[in-house]
Amino acid sequence: MGKKIVILNGSPRRSGNTSALIKAFTEGAESAGHSVTEFFLDRMNIHGCKGCFGGHSSRECPCVQKDDMDQIYPAVKDSEVIVLASPLYYWNLSGQLRTAVDRLFALEEGDGNLLRGHGRASALLMAAEGHGFDDVLLYYDHLMEHLKWENLGHVLAGGNGDVGDIKGKPELQQAYDLGKSIQ
Repeated sequence: MGKKIVILNGSPRRSGNTSALIKAFTEGAESAGHSVTEFFLDRMNIHGCKGCFGGHSSRECPCVQKDDMDQIYPAVKDSEVIVLASPLYYWNLSGQLRTAVDRLFALEEGDGNLLRGHGRASALLMAAEGHGFDDVLLYYDHLMEHLKWENLGHVLAGGNGDVGDIKGKPELQQAYDLGKSIQ
């Protein structure tokens, strides 16, 4: 039986280079029998975390803020694999993705931890104009360690300044292969 995969797409472009990586990954994952749900964060109404510690993980919508994260929480709780996808912005994830990741903390608050562990795994997909991925990889590795998620790997596609630059590059096949490799 296939796994449930959630992709948090932090790109502001529906047809950009990050989205091309997501498309290739999704095709690979679906060819292996997995189901994929993508959230295009740039078109969602998601507010920054207030650090209020008022969340309750056992609620269907655990955060005290009511916005489009309420669509993401149930999908994440029900998933086995979470893919973080983003362009590289100032050597880190995009603000759209960072905001959503921060808000996932509500699943760790209150009545039980529904985020850490639980046999989850994650992968990272990123496109960038340059090739400076070291800082974001350090963050991602620490996040995986904290969440106790298996790190399935990453596809880092540098040298993509304009929309469509990724076309024909080996990173698209790598993204497909990563999606297909999920067991």
